[in-house]
Amino acid sequence: MWVEKHEVNPRHVALEERGHWGNKVEFLLAVAGNVVGLGNVWRFPYLCYKNGGGAFLVPYLVFVVTCGVPLFLLETTMGQHSQEGAITCWRKLCPLAEGIGYGGQLILLYSGVTYMIILAWALLYLVFSFNSLLPWSTCDNYWNTADCVDVTIRNHTNHTKGTSAAMGFWERRVLKISGGIEEIGSIRWEVLLCLLVVWVVCYFCIWKGVKSTGKVVYFTATFPYVMLLILLIRGLTLPGASQGVAFYLLPEVSRLTDPQVWMEAGSQVFFSYSIGVGTLAVLGSYNTQSNDCYKDSLWLCLLNSCTSVVAGFAVFSVLGFMAHQQGVAIAEVAESGPGLAFIAYPQAVTMMPLPQVWSICFFVMLLLLGLDTQFVGIEVVMTSFSDVFPTVMRQAGRREGFLLFICLTCFFSQLVMVTEGGMYIFQIFDYYACNGSCVFFLCVFESLAVGWIFGAERLCSIIADMTGKRANPFFQICWRYMTPSVSLGSLIYSLVEYQPLTFNRWYVYPTWAYVLGWMMALSSILMVPGWALYKLSTAKGTLSQRLHGLCWPDPPDCSRALEGETALQHITEMCLE
Repeated sequence: MWVEKHEVNPRHVALEERGHWGNKVEFLLAVAGNVVGLGNVWRFPYLCYKNGGGAFLVPYLVFVVTCGVPLFLLETTMGQHSQEGAITCWRKLCPLAEGIGYGGQLILLYSGVTYMIILAWALLYLVFSFNSLLPWSTCDNYWNTADCVDVTIRNHTNHTKGTSAAMGFWERRVLKISGGIEEIGSIRWEVLLCLLVVWVVCYFCIWKGVKSTGKVVYFTATFPYVMLLILLIRGLTLPGASQGVAFYLLPEVSRLTDPQVWMEAGSQVFFSYSIGVGTLAVLGSYNTQSNDCYKDSLWLCLLNSCTSVVAGFAVFSVLGFMAHQQGVAIAEVAESGPGLAFIAYPQAVTMMPLPQVWSICFFVMLLLLGLDTQFVGIEVVMTSFSDVFPTVMRQAGRREGFLLFICLTCFFSQLVMVTEGGMYIFQIFDYYACNGSCVFFLCVFESLAVGWIFGAERLCSIIADMTGKRANPFFQICWRYMTPSVSLGSLIYSLVEYQPLTFNRWYVYPTWAYVLGWMMALSSILMVPGWALYKLSTAKGTLSQRLHGLCWPDPPDCSRALEGETALQHITEMCLE
């Protein structure tokens, strides 16, 4: 039975204060809203096209089966079993690995900083979409240069030599980008105002905790699918759509021998499934312990991957139309990331009838996809630190105050990113602080800690106790062998093939910027060994006793399945042993 409050044993008063999801639908929508984000729309389709079309699905599915689904189930089970956040759940599983939780929360904060900047850009584009004439559709604006090209003119002879109107709007009107990171310039006040608006919305979506989050996701997690369906139908009915879809899925089997293809498939799976950073553990911790997390995990993973594939049809059908209208190859219009969202797609809608309608649909979809990912991420950080300091954070009014502190801190740290040189700083955060290597590292130790120290068989038994279903033995093999091996291989390859960040393929950052980037990347990675060394050095007893005490849950954890004097007697006996 799903309720907000439970009559429980007085010993569990902290759990009663945490609350639960109002019903199971809230949990499913919250997880779906978090894992289905911008990467499904603007990264997966381009990676699929770039890395062999339909052949890219082979390495993608390999990573889904060996890492994505197993870690998704592992983290959801951890949270539901422990009823704790991403940090404190490790105290009941493997206290030595608690640094994984801290590292994950740091990555979430870094990701939140970059995500909110993207949402501010999307909101600004949405506002401009209500103009009678889309400002990125013409070359007669004050920000346009002499080489501006109107790409709506079919077979324009200079389209490859000039700058499209959409790119000019993006770089010279929205960003007003400077010549380098050393030239910070002035604040872009329109972007700053949009950033403030999205932070205010994010704050009020989660200020009451799971009670408000669970209600907001009914809209933010479902409405993007309505927009995606509208854009998909519209895209498939455009001339040239079939060529776009063909380029998207046309298999190039020879690309499967390229390690970079496998690497990009792995990065996409780890990020789109939100594994390694503790999000799933926190969302699962608000379930009752009888929830069928096994079935939920499988269906949510299927939803995530299917959304990515369907989004590819919506995106590339429109890009195929744009290539058809211009009389150029798909490769000349295909973009990824901000290039797709703020240049290629806006440029494409200017060629359609009623461009404002399709522009509004697209940016509303982007806003909602990003917003629910972001506010769930902030909720995860809030829950995790509330569980670390329950006596402080769960007092009346403390939560709202701490949430306001986090939001304001992130907002003021982003001021430098809304300047004329802000794009350079944004890319450093995105490339280093949210680097796939950091997530790979956390996932290696997460799977080792649970698979070998806590025990894969033990975790399967917990799943059986909670759900009444025995997990497939294949998951034990993954948790112990395949997941850590694949994650470690991806980590090593990403480090070996590391390429320093450049902007627009020509701007090389100064040395201090690379040092800053690596410091942010290492800040989350070093949490794991740093916390382990700290706990070992402060624990009492011999080294063997310290390791034993930090590799197994505290004895009181066993009392969850017992009641009254039986539980107290059981704990006493364990302590005496």
